[in-house]
Amino acid sequence: MTALAQQLKLTIAGRRIEALIAALAALILVALLGLGLVYARGAADAATVTVPITPTKAAQLIGATSGIESTQVQAIGDQAKVINAALPFAGGPVHAARPFAMTGDNLDQRRALLCLTQAVYYEAGFEPVEGRRAVAQVILNRLRHPAFPKSVCGVVYQSNGRVCQFTFVCDGALYRAPARDAWLRAEEIARAALAGYVETAVGEATHYHADYVAPRWAPLLGKVAQIGQHIFYRWPGAWGLPAAFTGRYIGEPRDPLSMRPPKPVDQPLLIDAVAPAGPITDGTVLKRAPDDVGGLLDTTKGWTLHIPGPEDSSGAAKLIATQEGKPAAAKVATSGGVIEVAGR
Repeated sequence: MTALAQQLKLTIAGRRIEALIAALAALILVALLGLGLVYARGAADAATVTVPITPTKAAQLIGATSGIESTQVQAIGDQAKVINAALPFAGGPVHAARPFAMTGDNLDQRRALLCLTQAVYYEAGFEPVEGRRAVAQVILNRLRHPAFPKSVCGVVYQSNGRVCQFTFVCDGALYRAPARDAWLRAEEIARAALAGYVETAVGEATHYHADYVAPRWAPLLGKVAQIGQHIFYRWPGAWGLPAAFTGRYIGEPRDPLSMRPPKPVDQPLLIDAVAPAGPITDGTVLKRAPDDVGGLLDTTKGWTLHIPGPEDSSGAAKLIATQEGKPAAAKVATSGGVIEVAGR
């Protein structure tokens, strides 16, 4: 074999080795990409299919957030705000809920709208609009989760006989006529939520509390967001992921009025001389004071809302002056609070 032939043979062999190395590198790259896709698909499947939570753990979480334990607090007031601020937000993304698709007949829709409006109004009626929308979102998130009823009114009125999930249901608030304008705004928010509006800031949150209270259950859940005075939480682990929210809406089988607890016997009526000013819907009556023009608060006269404190325990003040020409502030009793009539 000549030197030229031997050199040519070595060159061909070298090129074959290079080609073999390149082919092996390509195979390794494809394998790595394949493993990445399999891992990503497995992670996606885990987030959308499986919900690994033991019945014991689920029962503990439900008991801590809905039973007598849920009423236990670490602190209230400024101390609670310090504790709440120290609790870190949960890691990971905040998953926006799926838009809610309202089903059922006209009666179902009217009942759902009423119950959701009640929750928005009595829980967050004077919070920022995002906070009111977030409360509506929590109601709908609960409806889809296995830990809660499958109707809007069922979620709102849920109780274990001693503890209501939402305070306004048990504290007699439903027997006080709401402020008309704030009620109508709450109704707009509820109607939009039932029509598919999603408040993305709270994701799959199912719980919240005011920032001036530090409940003992808060560290058990994942802190998601704070909007206004409310702090929102989701279930821990996979129970707080989109895969858990598979419950189907069943309609509104019960009249909300029949679900309302009786009025507390020691609750005083702030005003008796009020006339229904409509609408009247399943037991909820919007009322106005006789001296008001178009609502409970006539802001053109400088009226502001004052909630009675302990010093008002003898009963709400009577109207001691007419609306015009009085230098000192006067108070007029009305349902839901006491209106202060500012001096001119």
